[in-house]
Formats: sequence, structure tokens, C-alpha cells
Amino acid sequence: MKASTIAEREARGRAAREHSKRSSHRTVGELHRNPIDLLKQSSEGRVASLVPLRHGRMAASPFAFFRGAALLQAHDLSKVHDSGLTMPICGDGHLMNFGGFATPERQLVFDLNDFDEASVGPFEWDLKRLSASLVVAARHMRLSRGTAENLVMTAVREYRERMAQYAQLGALELWYDRITFDRMAETTLSPERRRSVRRGMEKAAARTHESALEKMALHEGDHWTIRDAPPAFFHVHGTNTLFTPEETEMYGGAHWRKLLERMWGEYLQTMPHDRRELLDHFSVQDIVFRVMGVGGVGTRCLALLLVDHMGKPLFLQMKEARPSVIARFHTSRPLAHEGERVMQGQRMLQATSDIFLGWATSPLGRHFYFRQLRDMKLSANLELFDNDLLEGYARLCGWIMARAHAKASGQAIEVSAYIGRGDQFAEALTGYATSYADQVERDYGVFLKACRSGELEVRTDEDMAADFGR
Repeated sequence: MKASTIAEREARGRAAREHSKRSSHRTVGELHRNPIDLLKQSSEGRVASLVPLRHGRMAASPFAFFRGAALLQAHDLSKVHDSGLTMPICGDGHLMNFGGFATPERQLVFDLNDFDEASVGPFEWDLKRLSASLVVAARHMRLSRGTAENLVMTAVREYRERMAQYAQLGALELWYDRITFDRMAETTLSPERRRSVRRGMEKAAARTHESALEKMALHEGDHWTIRDAPPAFFHVHGTNTLFTPEETEMYGGAHWRKLLERMWGEYLQTMPHDRRELLDHFSVQDIVFRVMGVGGVGTRCLALLLVDHMGKPLFLQMKEARPSVIARFHTSRPLAHEGERVMQGQRMLQATSDIFLGWATSPLGRHFYFRQLRDMKLSANLELFDNDLLEGYARLCGWIMARAHAKASGQAIEVSAYIGRGDQFAEALTGYATSYADQVERDYGVFLKACRSGELEVRTDEDMAADFGR
């Protein structure tokens, strides 16, 4: 089969403008939907006793609401014309789903770090999620409209420039490209900012499995037990559980080890031979339920503690993989296993991925994926960012997203040709982000009204923590 020339691929990218003009991305579309109905749909199948906590975390601010309502924006994006340039996308690329973590070579890199919604979709859906998050977050931080708009322009321009550069790279050059601290700092930070971020990196470097062991676990007899820290961590079958006896039995009750053995064997079969050999050096010590994030609250997530023959720890996370919100509104060929979907998305979109990625199915038929719980993780603390640092962070996010899309799709030439060299696309997304932030605030108001009326049950972390040990 004859390969397309660069000129032919550029022509395909420009031809996509006929399907969806760049200026058309400004529109939010006519949204005739009830946000509460969609939120209730997104809560179906979650742990019922945790859904009120999800609502409580989302009620904290419009930005928290936005983070927990990925389904809403995916629904809304499906109501307007897309570019037709489809590829593997993150699906939930808001600004808090970027961060630093260690490569297998123990080098700190910056990348996307959440792939629960990864699927095939139009490339601009990721950019619109990022752009809207920048405006919603800027408003939450009480920054000016001009500052918010500048953040979007900065991120999208960086995406455009990086995509143009990636369009000039060979396949292997692109595959090996990584955004390390030195590359990031040189491009996005002043010397003063580099020093502050380096301090954060030093803290991240200390966040290893071994440093977590003493904080998270107790040594009892000949094994380790993870400490209950409700509602973040608790033993499903322990005195601090918030589950009913019926729910506890669903997790194997006191027989959780037998339940895990079956899943563990399946998980190992999804791993390369060398990783299976590596994991063979570890034995499982304990397992607890983990409540995390905002949008993920109510999904089934378990943390495992393993140790090797020297007593050195490894923390793994076993998280439920639910159908992607992108796949609900954009037709693509589905994979048989949602955990495999998440892992494929992560491996394709990240420059380098966790060596312990894998997936398995629970005895009740739920899909799960495995990854490390913590390994030199570095996350942004937006509340402490000033305008300069926030602008640098927006530029970094645009760069990371361009690299991810270019690597995962091999369509940097087409996307770059579609966007072009001017600001038309960036200006359109800035207009979209401002209008969609208005929509988020309206939806947030409807959400709060439903919470106050009792239509949606709401509980805070403090309220729920008080239930433990009763």
C-alpha cells in the first residue's frame, strides 16, 4: 500500500476545515439538557454509600464541580461539529490531570497522568477540556477575565507551535521525545521559578514506596498492615468500614485473599515476562479500599501493599475501569476490556509509562486496571500559583498535550495543517472556554440547588469520617 506524501497529508488537514471551520470551535452549541439527569447517570454503578461524598466534593466550587462532571462536557461537545481528525485522546485533560512522575530510569518527567476516560475522539475535545478548565480555575482564583483568556491563548499557541515541530520529526524521534524538568524549565520558567519547582521536585523524589511504608502501614508480627485513614483508606472487612455487611461480602469479606488470587493471576498474564518475574519477588501483605479524587469517588479502588524478600515495599493500586465518557458520545471500535482500554490509552499517550500497568476482571465481572500507587509523583498546587507561574503551567500543558496527541496518533502533520500558523484556532478556543465556563457556573448553580433541596444527597469528608469506628 502506497504511503501518503507529506503534501497529501497536509492537504487532508486543511480539507478538514471544510468539515469544521476553525472559527466554528468558538461555539458551545444549543444545550438542552438537565445536568442533574446526566450526573445521576454518571453515578450509576458506583458504590452507593460513596456517591454523597462525590457530591460533597463537587460542591466545593465550580472548579471542583467541573472536575467531577466530565460526562457533562463530553455530552456537550458531541452536540457541535468536530474536526473529523480523530485519534487516541485523554478524554479528561483538565489542568489538574497533568503532573510529574518517575520514569523506569528514575528520571522525573512531566506528562498527562489520568486516563480513565481515554478513548478515540476528535483531537480538539482534549483541548476544549483543557481550555475550559483554565478559565474555570482562573475564575476560582479570582483572576481577571483578561488573565483567564491569556492562559487559554498561551496553552493553545504552545500546542500549535509544538505540533508544528512534531510534524517535522520522524516516527522514532517522536516516540522517544520526553518532557524532562530541564527541557520544561528552559521553555516555560524564569530562573526564580525553576528554583521553586526544583524544590517541589526534591519533595517528589522523596515520595517513594519506602518512604510511604512507615507513614501508611504498621508492622505486626511477620507482616505489614495498612493503617486505616478514613475516608481515604479503610479495610473493607474491618471495624472502620463504611460498607454494609452485604457490600463487604462483595469484596470477599474475610476471604479477600482468595478473591485477589484469581484477579492477580489474570493481571500477571497481561504483563511482559520480565515484569512477571519481578513481581514474583513480592508477596501481598494487605489490601484496603481507597477513596480518591473528585470524579472518581464511588468507583471501586483498592490499594495493595506488597514486600519483597528484603522487606522492601511496593504499593499498587487496583482501580475499577468504567466505560469512557468519550466513547458514550463518539463512536469508536470498543475494546472487550475497559481496563485494557485505560492501559492502552496510557501507553499510547504518555512518553513513558508505569512498568506495572495491567488489567483483570473481578469475580463479579467488573473491570479493573493496576498501576503503582505512588512513585515520585508531583502535582500542581494552583492555589499558590501567581500569574507568571500559572502562565508557564498553561504553556506546559499545551506542550504535553501536543506531544501526547502527536505520539499516539501519528497525525501531527494533519493536525498542524488544520490549525495553521495564525491565531484563528486559539482565538476560537478562547471564546469557547469563556462561554463554557459560563455554562459550568450555571450548571453548578443547578447542582447546588439539587443538593440543598435533597434531590442529591451530600456528605463531606469530615461528616463521613465521623462514621468510622462507630
